[in-house]
Amino acid sequence: MCTDVYRWSGQGVTLCCHLISDGGVVYAEALWDHVTMDDQELGFKAGDVIEVVDATNKEWWWGRILDSEGWFPASFVRLRVNQDEPMVEFMSQVPPGASMDLLLGPGLPCKEQMRTNVINEIMSTERDYIKHLKDICEGYIKQCRKRTDMFTEEQLRTIFGNIEDIYRFHRKFLKGLEKKFNKDTPHRSEIGCCFLEHQTDFQIYSEYCNNHPNACVQISKLMKINKYVFFFEACRLLQRMIDISLDGFLLTPVQKICKYPLQLAELLKYTNPQHRDYKDVEAALNAMKNVARLINERKRRLENIDKIAHWQSSIEDWEGEDVLSRSSDLIFSGELTKVSQPQSKNQQRMFFLFDHQLVYCKKDLLRRDILYYKGRMMMDQMEVMDVEDGKEKFFNVSVKNAVKLRSLSGDEVHLLCAKKPEQKQRWLRAFQDERKQVQHDRDMGFSLTDVQKKQAMVNACKNHLSGKPKGLMIKHTLLIYRLLEKIDQSFHDHDLRS
Repeated sequence: MCTDVYRWSGQGVTLCCHLISDGGVVYAEALWDHVTMDDQELGFKAGDVIEVVDATNKEWWWGRILDSEGWFPASFVRLRVNQDEPMVEFMSQVPPGASMDLLLGPGLPCKEQMRTNVINEIMSTERDYIKHLKDICEGYIKQCRKRTDMFTEEQLRTIFGNIEDIYRFHRKFLKGLEKKFNKDTPHRSEIGCCFLEHQTDFQIYSEYCNNHPNACVQISKLMKINKYVFFFEACRLLQRMIDISLDGFLLTPVQKICKYPLQLAELLKYTNPQHRDYKDVEAALNAMKNVARLINERKRRLENIDKIAHWQSSIEDWEGEDVLSRSSDLIFSGELTKVSQPQSKNQQRMFFLFDHQLVYCKKDLLRRDILYYKGRMMMDQMEVMDVEDGKEKFFNVSVKNAVKLRSLSGDEVHLLCAKKPEQKQRWLRAFQDERKQVQHDRDMGFSLTDVQKKQAMVNACKNHLSGKPKGLMIKHTLLIYRLLEKIDQSFHDHDLRS
């Protein structure tokens, strides 16, 4: 039986909240990587499927991936079009033996209806996007150019980048989509060729996305001056735009280019191989993946340096050079038991694996959210070795789930033990990922400028991370309510017996 589902645009978030409150399950797909050093946040990679548990906060949602839960930025995900489909990607993440009741929705909609849903979403969001770009160009840029006393052309170029070029391109792109769109039977539409015809045109997003961090800095400076705050708000009201700040509007193109691969992947999944559009959609997906991958990586790395700088500023008793002197990416983090010398006492430490270095810290005994710097290991000079369970000869200790790091240029040796075998395997993969990341950066010529590093550290000293709901507080509140319910039920049962 074919099932119509919610179209997740406009009213989508409201419908999402209603569905969750009614006991339904809502899934979202990650647009970008979310790397975090906060144990209250949920980390994920672009393309991951996330179960949305709480969407009442506009900016931060609570989500779950398998047995991990936490807060994540709502702007980093896209709600799925077909919410009642079997979650193929989600199922691939689940270990064998997991309950199928958790994985499957209420039914399997027919493929044609699913393809119709995706086609309609692509067309609808493209039309909405054109309106959005028009509002920025006419509502903001046009008004800013009239005020030469407030803005220079250089400032406007920094703030808005090449968004006018993007607007012109998308008007042309939408016309092509409309020609291929079959209004009567949307599932018969053949839109894959439109993406292929314009795949080189999409490269203009690279310039916009690379400039976007500069735009955010410029807007932040101007928004400290009241006349600019009032001016931008007047522009928004005159154009009758929704209540979002200017930097929020300017984030949309960055989000948009990262949505295309997700939409095309979903479209391909519901396109029969015999469909005339199949090969074009398949080729379009690969093309848009490449565009989005490069943009996502650049954006993620630039955002990471601010997060790393903020993280370092929160560490007590820091010694030596800044993390950003060598690194720009957090690969993995977690708690391990460290043994540095034979017969020495085991030490519980928090480890943070960056490209080029592994930093370890000690948790405060009373305030577990406070970390003290204890040292680092330079990964360029380290050999990572898998250690079998049992007696370790060099340290003369019995170990389980251990990894050894040995210096290639000296006598330095470290023994690290995880609590579970799967945690050890995750660390071994992380060490491999770190070496691959370093080589990839060399091949791509990626490096941070001294200006970027310095600015990140300055920002870390001046600003605090934007607040988000306290997950522990909510969890504790829920536990208290459940405890009260049990107490109330026990009194009720006692009254019935008496």
